[in-house]
Amino acid sequence: MYPLLRRAEILRIAQSQGTTSIAQLAEALAVSDETIRRTVKPLIEEGLLIKVHGGVMLPSHLEESPFRRRMHEHRAEKEIVAQQICELVQDGDSLILDSGTTCTHIAQALRSRSRLTVITNSAAIASLLAQHNGNRVFMAGGELCADDAAALGEPVLAYIRQFHVKYAIVSVTAVDRAGRFMDAQPWDVEFTRAAFGQARRRVVVAVHAKFEHSALVRAMNADEIDVLVTDAPLDAHYAQIFAAARVEVRYPGSAAAPMTVALAEGTEGPGEAAHRSPPRGLSDATCHASTDSIADDAHGEPHHAR
Repeated sequence: MYPLLRRAEILRIAQSQGTTSIAQLAEALAVSDETIRRTVKPLIEEGLLIKVHGGVMLPSHLEESPFRRRMHEHRAEKEIVAQQICELVQDGDSLILDSGTTCTHIAQALRSRSRLTVITNSAAIASLLAQHNGNRVFMAGGELCADDAAALGEPVLAYIRQFHVKYAIVSVTAVDRAGRFMDAQPWDVEFTRAAFGQARRRVVVAVHAKFEHSALVRAMNADEIDVLVTDAPLDAHYAQIFAAARVEVRYPGSAAAPMTVALAEGTEGPGEAAHRSPPRGLSDATCHASTDSIADDAHGEPHHAR
C-alpha cells in the first residue's frame, strides 16, 4: 500500500473506531508496528491525530462526551452483537435493557421489531424505542448520570423488580480468563443482578475486546447466565468454560446450542425455575408484588458506563 493510501486508511479507521491501537492498525493494514508508528508520527505532528495511551484518536473525539466516544469504539463489533440480539428477540417480546453503549446499539437495531415491552434505566434507549412500532417502554427513575443519561440508585432497583420479563440483556466491562463477568462500578452489578432476578433468560453481551481483561467488581460467573452474545467465535479456552456451564453462545454463523434445544422441549435453563411464564391472559411483563430487599447502591461518584 502506498504511504498516502496508508495515511488515509489510518484516518478512516480512527474515525470509525474512535480510539485505535498501533497493533490494531498494523493488523488491519498488514504491515509492521514500526511502519504504523512512522506513518502516524507526521499525522500527529500535523494535528490530524492525537496520541493517547496505547494508541491514537481523532482530535474531534476529544470534543465528544465519553459516552459518545465509547459509541464509536469497536462500533462494527457492537453492531454485529446488536444484530444477533435482534435475531434472538422477536416481535412482542419483553426485556430489561441496561445502559451501556453496546445496549444502545442494540436498541437501535431493535427498532426493526414491533410491540416490544422494554424496561430500561437509559434515557437514550427509552427515546430510541418509545412510541415506535407499538412498543411499550418503562423508564426506571433515579439519580441521572450526566455521562450517559442513565438512572442510578435504589429507586431504579425497586422499579425493575416490579416486572417479569422474557430477557434481561446487560453489558459488562470485562470477561476475565476464568470466564467471570466483571464491571467497573458496584451499581452496574446491582442493576445486573436485579434485572437477572426478574428474567426468564439472562443474556450478557460482550464484544471480543472485553475478553482477557478484568475490572473492579465481579458481576457473575459463567454458570449464572443463560446466553452469551458476542461478535465472533470464542477461542478454545472460553468455549470450554461456557460449554461446561451450559451457556448458549451466539455469534454470526453459530448453530443452536444444546440449551436452546432443551428449552424448546420444555425443560428449564438455569434462569427459568424461579420465573415461570405468567398465567394465560397475563402479559409476559406483568407487574407483580416483590418482597426482595433492595441492595445498597453508591452515590456521588462518576458513573462508568459500559
